[in-house]
Amino acid sequence: MSISERDIMGGLAKGLAVIESFDADRPRQSISQVAAASGLDRATTRRCLLTLAHLGYADYDGKFFTLTPRVLRLGAASLAAMPLPQLVQPSIDRLSERIGESSSVSILDRGEIVYVARAAQKKVMSIALMPGSRLPAYCTSMGRVLLAALPEAEAAALLGSGPLPARTGRTLTDPALVLAELAKVRAQGYAVIDQEVELGLRSIAVPLHDIHGRTVAALNIGLSARQETGEALAPLYLATLQQVQAEIRALLR
Repeated sequence: MSISERDIMGGLAKGLAVIESFDADRPRQSISQVAAASGLDRATTRRCLLTLAHLGYADYDGKFFTLTPRVLRLGAASLAAMPLPQLVQPSIDRLSERIGESSSVSILDRGEIVYVARAAQKKVMSIALMPGSRLPAYCTSMGRVLLAALPEAEAAALLGSGPLPARTGRTLTDPALVLAELAKVRAQGYAVIDQEVELGLRSIAVPLHDIHGRTVAALNIGLSARQETGEALAPLYLATLQQVQAEIRALLR
């Protein structure tokens, strides 16, 4: 279905752009900072921010704005309306109980992964991961699986041309090297990350396909780097992941 420009509500689009300008690196911003991040003019940005503050979606101290937990209602409503989390949660609960490690399912949102389901056995990251959490796609196992499912030109556009942020000393920051890894992931059907997103964390992920073979999400297992080497992850866990992969595919009808 095509949508006409006259049917688009510009004010809503601008308000969403303002909300999306806040992230882990920019949790507290001035009007000028939000304007620069969102691409909106300062007057429009100011009205959007004051409206969000009036409705309880933002706090304002006279200079800086921060989003409030009320914003989580928007994401929670979206996740609640998606069938995917409800379909996969029992499968990853059983997986985590079976192997004694945490497992997750995520989807791709531009250059980030968004967690939609999680079964936590052990805390393997310094941050608390939960449905709605976001991480960069280029340095996570689920992200690489999801990027590898895209046409190469589309994945390259998401990575950009400049060096990517190094989260650890092991992070691949050259987009060309990440693209080479994506080709490898595409060929072998899984991705392994060895302490690229955070020191002490290794993970292995596989794509989740619908009945038409399209990649709709990714499934991973995350574990402490103290337990296994990166090379050991596939021999130890890939077959189990593939069993769950097939189980979930049968559900995605």
